[in-house]
Amino acid sequence: MRRTGLHIGIASLLVFALLAVPAGVALADPLGDAKRVGSVGERPDGYLGVVGNASPQVTALVQDINGKRRQKYSAIAKKNGTDVATVAALAGAKIVANAAPGEYVMSSSGQWVRKR
Repeated sequence: MRRTGLHIGIASLLVFALLAVPAGVALADPLGDAKRVGSVGERPDGYLGVVGNASPQVTALVQDINGKRRQKYSAIAKKNGTDVATVAALAGAKIVANAAPGEYVMSSSGQWVRKR
């Protein structure tokens, strides 16, 4: 049981590091733009969601990023001997907690709310 806790802790740190790096590197930030205008929000399961009606471009962006996240979560889970859902949930908790004020996040009841 102690070993599982260590794996989850390591996975948590890796997810945080992997998700934090690309945000500062990009010159154009379509995800940040979509979040700022309220088209996209973060879900507690570690994936993005479309808030309301979105353009096909925003929907494609969400699908692309979610696919990349799924790949990262899967690699981290495999490396640490845990399941993808656990890694995704750990990442989701951190991402939602770190969302900027005014961005949409999904509440535990499944409703989109603007973060204060």
